[in-house]
Amino acid sequence: MSAAPTHAVPTHLVLSLSCPDRPGIVSAVAGLLAELGGNITESQQFGDPSTGLFFMRVQVEVTAAPEALEAALRPLAESFSMRYHLDVVGRPLRTLVLVSTAAHCLNDLAFRQRSERLPIDVVGVVSNHTVLAPMAEFYGYDFQHIPVTKATKADAEAQLLALVRERDVELVVLARYMQILSDDLCRELAGNVINIHHSFLPSFKGARPYAQAHDRGVKLIGATAHYVTADLDEGPIIEQDVERVDHGDDVAEMVALGEDVERRVLARAVRWHAEHRVLLDGTRTVVFR
Repeated sequence: MSAAPTHAVPTHLVLSLSCPDRPGIVSAVAGLLAELGGNITESQQFGDPSTGLFFMRVQVEVTAAPEALEAALRPLAESFSMRYHLDVVGRPLRTLVLVSTAAHCLNDLAFRQRSERLPIDVVGVVSNHTVLAPMAEFYGYDFQHIPVTKATKADAEAQLLALVRERDVELVVLARYMQILSDDLCRELAGNVINIHHSFLPSFKGARPYAQAHDRGVKLIGATAHYVTADLDEGPIIEQDVERVDHGDDVAEMVALGEDVERRVLARAVRWHAEHRVLLDGTRTVVFR
């Protein structure tokens, strides 16, 4: 009696891409995936008339090896002047978290990684202080103390970049890291550094945004997760949220309310980035939620 035929287990992949908009892109991508026996499980696309760019995110189950799909994509990408990224669905991104003394964002990311399967693999926590070393140890993260002063900033960033390279870091998260990255470092890590700013940008950039908001008597405070660029607090925005306040709330109360918004906004931005749902569109982003 002959053995029953075996079938290759499908691999679930995610393909994200952008290119100049023109007819036939969706058909070409779907046709290529069909030729390889792919079953599309999720598909989203957007054409931006203001930039003339087309964006697409596709999840597909294929029995072909990812390398075969990669090879088939290259000529298609060339014909459409396409930038693309292919990955396994749910693969945790190797992530380095940078912090100073505020614990709420680090604690939230670590908790979500464990309890909600946030698709990141935290390969280290770096801080310019030692306050959060016990928290990093509690979650089993390697903690690196890299002090930063005006005189040592260049050396500190060199250590940081060396760590990024040594650990094959794919994403850097500034989880209330209260240091401004140099222009050179921002360029080196462009598109792979997410910052949480504790205001609803473009309002109240820079330092002490809650105090600035209190002074202006705002009725809404917010938080913004954005990609880091050389222009302070000007990077492409990924996610924002707000919380209502009133005239009776002092700065300390606004800070406490704001911390909860910061946690939510940063977690969503990190998840969407790790799931390849965020595509850069010049100074803006396209987010396929």
